[in-house]
Amino acid sequence: MNDGRMWLTRWPVPPWAQGVLAALLLVIVLSSAELPVWAWAGALPALIVATALVTSYPVISLGVCAVTSVATARGMADAVPVWSSAFAGAIFVLSLLAGRRTPRPARALGVFAAGAALNLLLPLTVGDTWGTGLLLLGLTVILPWTLGRSLHQQAELVAVTAERVRMQERQRIARDMHDTLGHELTLLALRAGALEMAPELDERHRTTVAELRAGAGQATERLAEILTVLRDDEPAPLLPVTDRVEDIVERSVQAGLPVTLEWQGERRLPPTVDVAVRRVVQEALTNAAKHAAGAAVRVRLATSDGTTAVTVTNALPPDARRGRGTRTGLLGLREHVRLVGGTFRAGPSDREFEIAATLPHREES
Repeated sequence: MNDGRMWLTRWPVPPWAQGVLAALLLVIVLSSAELPVWAWAGALPALIVATALVTSYPVISLGVCAVTSVATARGMADAVPVWSSAFAGAIFVLSLLAGRRTPRPARALGVFAAGAALNLLLPLTVGDTWGTGLLLLGLTVILPWTLGRSLHQQAELVAVTAERVRMQERQRIARDMHDTLGHELTLLALRAGALEMAPELDERHRTTVAELRAGAGQATERLAEILTVLRDDEPAPLLPVTDRVEDIVERSVQAGLPVTLEWQGERRLPPTVDVAVRRVVQEALTNAAKHAAGAAVRVRLATSDGTTAVTVTNALPPDARRGRGTRTGLLGLREHVRLVGGTFRAGPSDREFEIAATLPHREES
């Protein structure tokens, strides 16, 4: 008994379908006295075979259902007995299940064509039942298969949508970690580097601070490796709503990064432009602290004619060492600026590295 229940649990047929098929089989058994010999010998075994094959070989199961539906029409020549209705119901359920599992519709169309051809040939031997056979083929095979196919496509769409939402959430978390935690780790390493150079620090504390700086750098690299798994190029930035460009610059100055800020024009920006400007400034300062520590950084913003231009430049000292960046920050930044309708460029210019973005002020609802 336990083995039977375990088999039903593992059988990949929905419980509702199991219940309906069991009920229809019970109706057929109770009507056994009315069943003709051909139904006992052919139609009933065919339904059992179709039920066994519907999950593994849905096209073959659909073909068996098509033949059985045409054959069942023979029992409906003069009346509609109960057992024939039970047969039709079982064929309907099995065709529905086959439609949810048929990988290629072309094969199902071939089955329908073969069933229609058989329906035209059957009257040559058993009488004029082609109309009933064609009706049964359409109502109990083609229609439920089409419905099952539609349900399958809807389920796939729901699964794709859920996966897309899950990936967007992963990217949102990764972007947030990169924009906040990565920035703070970089500033921590910068502060430790400034403290390491303090002349009043004894050698023992200097060694400890050097280890702290190295640990912060390693943590930043590990964070970048983890984010490579989580993120993609889809922009979904999250910045603290209380952050301003002035706050970001001030934290970098306190960490020992020589930053100057110049801002011309209106400082009240549209929300999307404001977020993009903060993203550009934060990413540029993080890159400067990571790749050109100690070099002067200049942040310039200008707003006029419904457009904000932000430019961040830092000098590149001859002995500056480039870190092992993944460039995912700049790639994501470029995509973010593109999505808000702006232009973006980043690269060396003479002896400076420049990150610049032009952001139009769009009307926001």
